[in-house]
Amino acid sequence: MPYPENGLTYKDAGVDIDAGEALVERIGPAAKATRRRGADADLGGFGGLFDLKAAGFKDPILVSGTDGVGTKLKLAIDTKRYDGIGQDLVAMCVNDIVVQGAEPLFFLDYYATGKLEVESAATVVEGIARACKDSGCALIGGETAEMPGLYAKGDFDLAGFAVGAVERDAILPKLSTMKIGDVLIGVPSSGVHSNGYSLVRKVVEKSGLTLESDAPFAPGKTLGEALLTPTRLYVKDALAAMQSGGVKGLAHITGGGITDNLPRCLPEGLDGEVDLSAITVLPVFQWLAKEAGIVESEMLRTFNCGIGMVAVADEAHADAVIAAFGGGVRIGKLIAGSGEAKVVYRGALKL
Repeated sequence: MPYPENGLTYKDAGVDIDAGEALVERIGPAAKATRRRGADADLGGFGGLFDLKAAGFKDPILVSGTDGVGTKLKLAIDTKRYDGIGQDLVAMCVNDIVVQGAEPLFFLDYYATGKLEVESAATVVEGIARACKDSGCALIGGETAEMPGLYAKGDFDLAGFAVGAVERDAILPKLSTMKIGDVLIGVPSSGVHSNGYSLVRKVVEKSGLTLESDAPFAPGKTLGEALLTPTRLYVKDALAAMQSGGVKGLAHITGGGITDNLPRCLPEGLDGEVDLSAITVLPVFQWLAKEAGIVESEMLRTFNCGIGMVAVADEAHADAVIAAFGGGVRIGKLIAGSGEAKVVYRGALKL
């Protein structure tokens, strides 16, 4: 194609600086709405600032986490439903750091695409800002990268970065206090959350349904809409549960399921005995298992199966912990083990 007389421009190469500036202007109010003690969420500087002293910490340890939303993003792109994917991004990061006892303080996002579409990008970032506000952390910065030739038309990717803080004497898990008989409390998930979507997409393909088909497990919703249910934000409930004084450990049930994640908050010599019959398996997981013949052990290592977080608590505080989470169920207890902690299953999932 012929180029302007004054030479080739960045826009000719596929990068529109004006679109980037328009996005920053559009998302500015959403970011400002996430302000909290210690942070001023104005965007546009080279770095985001946070004042730990102003936030009220005395002897803090910083806790950081980073994650994406995996191939759930592909479903959002295919259905052009972008309003919940920002919550997925925030949740996958802040849920990880709150289980260490940390209060999330601030968040940064990374949005990469081949050609920046301001409306869809703004919808995503505004969702990120809402989830930050709901988690009590400030959206203090981010990066939008327009990289033509690297991403296919309409594709984009997301990454998130959360930083929190916890007073030194409140770090979780409290391994030395755990003992035989401590209660395992399962906290319900909102759905598939943001793990296992490569398998989910295979099941959809095998089923012969489209993302616009009626969801077999969610009356009144399309399959795509139902599968895009945002990841639950556990931060405020988890912090309230910690205030009850009975939480000894928390496990965020992500990739690897209860099988791989619960042992991460247990000490050597203690195992988690989980009664699978106590878990209310959500309809989406029942459909996935039946549609593709996925066996129980594979379900338990791939999906949360209806339990998005597990708390370890002493018996005396178990009811208070359940109340703080707005509901939960006793799914087991700690038992004597040998060597590294593991999960011992009893009963069967109601698939």
